[in-house]
Amino acid sequence: MVRNSIRGTVTAVLAAVAVTGCTSSAPDDGGNGRRTAPEPRAAAKSAVKGGSIGGPGSACALPVTFDLAASWKPAAVRAVEDDALSELAKQGPFTLVCEIDAKPAGNIGFLRVWTGDRTDGTPRQVLKGFLAAGPNAGRATYTDVKAGSLTAAEVRYTFSGEVLDEPMKQRAFAVSTPSGPVVVHLGGLDPQEHQEMLPAYELAKKSVRLG
Repeated sequence: MVRNSIRGTVTAVLAAVAVTGCTSSAPDDGGNGRRTAPEPRAAAKSAVKGGSIGGPGSACALPVTFDLAASWKPAAVRAVEDDALSELAKQGPFTLVCEIDAKPAGNIGFLRVWTGDRTDGTPRQVLKGFLAAGPNAGRATYTDVKAGSLTAAEVRYTFSGEVLDEPMKQRAFAVSTPSGPVVVHLGGLDPQEHQEMLPAYELAKKSVRLG
């Protein structure tokens, strides 16, 4: 059986919250020949650390460890092959392994952690492969960044759908590890929720480390 976190994912999908995704044709420049301008950062906000995830004894066993914002609640995602909902835990060669719920902190959304098996791609290649495996996104802008002390890449993009009033902002970063790539993704119920959750995402990015 898929854990309750996956069932929460189903609810989120039905409510038009994007798990993630992008068609393989999503351009880096928004399709107009110009690089998309980065969206503003959350204004002078920083998240208060409330623990960490990924290490021995934590809720999710991961190839990396990073800090969690206060009150965000992590849960491991474990799906079985014959469960009808297991497809929601797959995006191409990537598997959803951890969901960190923002609701206890007052927001509607998740940080989601995905892992893959291949170890030969750069972080940017990892993100492009990750987005190419999902639907309905565009205006993807990729940036080479540092995540903690690790070489990383980040993508900002928008998710669109028939039931959405407006494109939804999405963000993810990827790092490579000896065990395979790790993608940390942030969505949100709407643009305001996404913006309010950015400090938690930035805390994860700046604190990520191997092991």
